[in-house]
Amino acid sequence: MKKKPYWEMRDLVTIGVFAAVTKVSSLLVALVGGGMNPISLMLKNLLFTTLTIVLLYKVRKFGVLTLFLLVNAIVAMLLMGSGMFLIPPMFVAGILAELIIVALGGYTKNINLMIGVGLYDLLFKVSAVGVSWLFVREQQELVIMSAIIVGIGYIGAVAGLFTGALFVKELRHACIIRS
Repeated sequence: MKKKPYWEMRDLVTIGVFAAVTKVSSLLVALVGGGMNPISLMLKNLLFTTLTIVLLYKVRKFGVLTLFLLVNAIVAMLLMGSGMFLIPPMFVAGILAELIIVALGGYTKNINLMIGVGLYDLLFKVSAVGVSWLFVREQQELVIMSAIIVGIGYIGAVAGLFTGALFVKELRHACIIRS
């Protein structure tokens, strides 16, 4: 009997498509919004978190979040030439979030996915402020400003948890998500 592979081609394609759509749509929001002002920053994070929640509902496997984040980081580096220093904290936050999802009962419960993505966003944003402190520690005012900007973005990410759940409800009604 042939052993079924953990990652099916359909799952990998879904992860890649979601990563590309997430990055391109976030970039478009930033461009159309006139740069990184508070409204476009919240909207960009809302969109990212919403699509992440939809992806985790569609592909319920350990490692999906981390693989999605790594593909997203690679796309960001190719599109914008940035994000290299944020890949390690992103990877660690993704793994910790996935371990929390498993510890809470796995990928079958919807609330676990929301808690995991919310925890990922929080851990990654705190580590992003830590990375910014590393680069601009001579001027503490810049660290405070970056912390405020990251905090505003996190408001959008928290809202994205709930809009993601609403999107999933509509996508289930349309039979796009079957689980």
